Amino acid sequence: MAELFAYTDGACSGNPGPGGWGALLIARDGDTVVKTRELQGGEADTTNNRMELLAAINALEALERPSQLTIVTDSAYVKGGITEWIFGWKRRGWKTSTKKPVKNEDLWRRLDEAQSRHQVTWEWVKGHAGHPENERADELARAGMAPFKP
Repeated sequence: MAELFAYTDGACSGNPGPGGWGALLIARDGDTVVKTRELQGGEADTTNNRMELLAAINALEALERPSQLTIVTDSAYVKGGITEWIFGWKRRGWKTSTKKPVKNEDLWRRLDEAQSRHQVTWEWVKGHAGHPENERADELARAGMAPFKP
């Protein structure tokens, strides 16, 4: 049975500014790549964190049926948020530990919902460190941003 991986990344030119997100979905049977799918998009005025979140959201929402997968991100914000902080935010009515509204609550809620249909393992990799799939996700994010750059 093939293993499914989603490599996700976001990019922003200025923060805020034009931004893009990219996701590389790969199904592997051992060392053999069975199938790949590339996704990308962007917005005219956004932040890097929003693009990182949208990359993971779109990867999950692209799956047509409940799946077991590993999402690999270079965003400590996304990984920490979805695997640790979100539980406290939800308990506190989407407030931080300092009682402030959670930034990007709309996207955190969407990611939480998208993830709920799947069995997801989250992994963090260092960005821009030569990881081929992460580099490709970065290229997709930059391509998604391109139409919105002046």
